[in-house]
Amino acid sequence: MADTPTSLWRAALRPRMLGLLVVLLAAAAVCARLGVWQLERAEVRGALSADREAERILSADPEPLADLLAPGDPFVGDLVARKAVVTGTYDDDATLLVTGRSHDTRSEGNLVLTPLLVPTDEGTAVLPVVRGWTAGDDVPSAPDGPVEVVGWLQVGEAAGDPVVDGRTDAISPAQLLTTWGGPVYTGYLVVQTSDPADPAAQAGLEPLDPPTRAGSGLNIQNLAYAAQWWIFGLFVAALWWRLVRDEAAGRPLLPGDAPAEAEAEALAARR
Repeated sequence: MADTPTSLWRAALRPRMLGLLVVLLAAAAVCARLGVWQLERAEVRGALSADREAERILSADPEPLADLLAPGDPFVGDLVARKAVVTGTYDDDATLLVTGRSHDTRSEGNLVLTPLLVPTDEGTAVLPVVRGWTAGDDVPSAPDGPVEVVGWLQVGEAAGDPVVDGRTDAISPAQLLTTWGGPVYTGYLVVQTSDPADPAAQAGLEPLDPPTRAGSGLNIQNLAYAAQWWIFGLFVAALWWRLVRDEAAGRPLLPGDAPAEAEAEALAARR
């Protein structure tokens, strides 16, 4: 013998379904809390991993630029934040201010971008070098003569507005090629140290932090665990709704069910 079909609303309000709802809501709440816990773990482990990566980038030994990147070669993702050493001569007269750049807690300022003329086997190439950040509009002078620069590589940016009056809003190799001539490297260098030292540091030019690699915000494994727990919680909620539908469609009596109760419910449904 089976229950008589009834409405979803009546089926959902039956005591056994309300009892199941309480149990399944408790299970869903546990799944949700475990998901939040895994998300917190993802943030903590991601931050620790990012700190370790930042320390590794900061303390890495520099590699000769010629071993990493040649003028005009495509800039691949693995080169981001690689520390390089290169010797050349600054073309101080061609220095540009890259406007609208933030640094630390200050949102208004400029990057000082100077071309470094680098001798290569094919001739002289132009390497864009970010020497630092300044809050003002003055362009600090670069060191004279040959200089050895150690810094971190970064990929060139998309083209922005045209270079006007020694200002630009993007470090775009394509635009710099038309401004400075070439050949130009497809990435640029963020200075860590130079020999001789940059005298602009005494005039308020502030060094930048090394570039960061993509994907260093959250721990992927814990993030996946969090998603799994939340999916389990949704499955629990869907399970109760499926049971309500089965209940409304009529189900065989389970051991311990009273036939009289089923008949009374069927009689009430017909009224």
